[in-house]
Amino acid sequence: MDSLTQAVLGAAIGGALMGRWQGRKALLYGAALGTLPDLDVVIDYGDAVANMTMHRGFSHSLLVLTPFSLLLAWLVRRWRPHPGYSGLRLWGCIWLILTTHVLLDAFTTYGTQLFWPLPLQPTAISSIFIIDPLYTLPLRLAVLGGLLLGHSRRTERWQFLALGLSSLYLLSSLAGRQMALQQLDQALLRDGIQTEQRFVGPTPFNTLLWRVVALDGDQYHEGLVSWFDKQPPHLEQLPNQRSAALQVLADNPQHARLDWFTGGVMRYDLIDNHWVVTDLRLGLPGFHPFRFALAVEEQPLEPPLRWPTPRRDLSGLPDLLRRAINPQHPLSLTDLAADMRQSPASIGVMIGQ
Repeated sequence: MDSLTQAVLGAAIGGALMGRWQGRKALLYGAALGTLPDLDVVIDYGDAVANMTMHRGFSHSLLVLTPFSLLLAWLVRRWRPHPGYSGLRLWGCIWLILTTHVLLDAFTTYGTQLFWPLPLQPTAISSIFIIDPLYTLPLRLAVLGGLLLGHSRRTERWQFLALGLSSLYLLSSLAGRQMALQQLDQALLRDGIQTEQRFVGPTPFNTLLWRVVALDGDQYHEGLVSWFDKQPPHLEQLPNQRSAALQVLADNPQHARLDWFTGGVMRYDLIDNHWVVTDLRLGLPGFHPFRFALAVEEQPLEPPLRWPTPRRDLSGLPDLLRRAINPQHPLSLTDLAADMRQSPASIGVMIGQ
């Protein structure tokens, strides 16, 4: 999730568990701890693919954060002892703040390596977008109340209530994902599509409207599903130069890394003699932020390049809202995806920027 959400989540846990002894400082300590795992983003792992696939690695591992929380609690207890609470309570608070950060991240689409260094595929439940105002709002209000009014039984109750509401909302997102998956299966059965891979994820900033994707060789099918839809979604067929690309990229280690990280939910395009691989899980058609050029014709690129994405503004978001509440609202994913085959020069961007 975004840094603000992680900060207010950590602050709410800190205030709820330690506020009676630390007052407003519990909120600040919790916010700082809540953002700590994301500091790995400043590390340069050597190339664009490595930077993407190693983010949410060691710093998001339960196998690392659990002993780290024990060490941190011991250090705090040694240098800043407090007779009002036990070392166990302190450790429990630190552990909860750190682990709820990574578990919340696992509900997003990106992929979180909860058990690094074990070579397991990253966990990506894909039931909540990386920014969701409805999840964050109760936490922000509770933390703001604690900062303005200080600690009291009332503000402590607000923090527990906010944690409960945000958790219920997170659980409700699982129901939305299951609904969208069932609708996708019905659409595939209706259209007679044999799929190799399926993906379901929320559209930006909500859990009302969902993207559904089915990969099928040198094409993939994509549609939108809302809670208000009464029929399975219309699936639009989009091109995918997968077979030709795999002949070039079969032994490419960066491609193997991306395939592992994304679970194979990728699109392939030959653009200006560059083989470009797109992570289809993130973003929307025409605006997938993680695209990489891995080869020029048949020659691997060393290092791989981050492929530029057409610049988008937020003017299209109202269309998503209209589609969410009105299944008849026209919204063509094929039109949105048209820019994906454009050369960087045609959108005014230099390769490698």
